[in-house]
Amino acid sequence: MSEIKIFYGFSEVLIEVSFALVPLLIFFAFFQIFMLKLPKKQVSDALIGIVLTFFGLAFFLQGVHIGFLPVGREIGIIIGGLSYSWILIPIGFILGFVATFAEPAVRVLNHEVDKVSSGYIPRSLMLYTLSTGVAVSIALAMVRILFAIPLWYFIIPGYGLALILMYFNTNTFTSIAFDSGGVATGPMTVTFILAIALGFSEKLEGSDPLIDGFGMISLVALAPILSVLVLGILYSMKEKQDG
Repeated sequence: MSEIKIFYGFSEVLIEVSFALVPLLIFFAFFQIFMLKLPKKQVSDALIGIVLTFFGLAFFLQGVHIGFLPVGREIGIIIGGLSYSWILIPIGFILGFVATFAEPAVRVLNHEVDKVSSGYIPRSLMLYTLSTGVAVSIALAMVRILFAIPLWYFIIPGYGLALILMYFNTNTFTSIAFDSGGVATGPMTVTFILAIALGFSEKLEGSDPLIDGFGMISLVALAPILSVLVLGILYSMKEKQDG
């Protein structure tokens, strides 16, 4: 019985992942036939990677449906019913840091930044910068839910600050910063943390889940932009001191 519950709806997940990967496979086949003409070894490695990606995505999404979303929602509901519901603020900070630390897309971005910059921007530094930024944003999102603060109180000043920080940054850090905002809003954050926020908002007296529960992801997208731009300013200050 438990096995049926675990794999309930798995066939639909397989179809969804197939629709996502088949176009990529078709593009790869087209370029391989007419342009790339890679050796058989590289082609076989690529196909093995695609197969692993297919099953990895399928099992991950199935885990999200049967694990992340229900558990996250239950955690939010339980904390929302406590007399000291403020505890979700530090919990949100910790979960935001951990979720970003484990986010696959963040790892890929950090690896590429480290490789392209030849180690000038270490992947570990980028990882801690992004994780801390997202942690702070999720803590602020919990504050917003707890005190029913309108979302635009955070968004407008936040992007205004980002525009100011851009003026003092190099093109390199500005480009990395805005890409960081996209990769931080990956499946780890969106599924688990959003579910907690919705459960918390649903249980909290006087809170509307449709208004207060949503909007957190916009803060998560903003936080890495600001944190990387601040990092860029620190790099510029260090270069001036060394020079």
